[in-house]
Amino acid sequence: MTEPYAIDIRGLRRRPKEEAPDTASRVDEVGETLGFVEREPQKRRGRPKSPRTGQVHARVLPGYSEEIAAEARRRGVQQGVLIEEAWLLYKQDKGV
Repeated sequence: MTEPYAIDIRGLRRRPKEEAPDTASRVDEVGETLGFVEREPQKRRGRPKSPRTGQVHARVLPGYSEEIAAEARRRGVQQGVLIEEAWLLYKQDKGV
């Protein structure tokens, strides 16, 4: 007696896939009639990339970090904006 749900694989044979040159075009035609039109990957969804992708991990003394954070809060900007402005002032002072 055979096991329930057992499959006899001795009778199964492999068939090569159809590799005719017009296969892709026929698949496209059938897909279009069924409503499938895009073969290219879709554009990446989600949040757009920010122009500010560089990160600076500045370690500063505790007093400085508190002052920088307070100034950023007072002006309503991120701390990175303060660093960018400080760097610009430094470059202007050096004549770069």
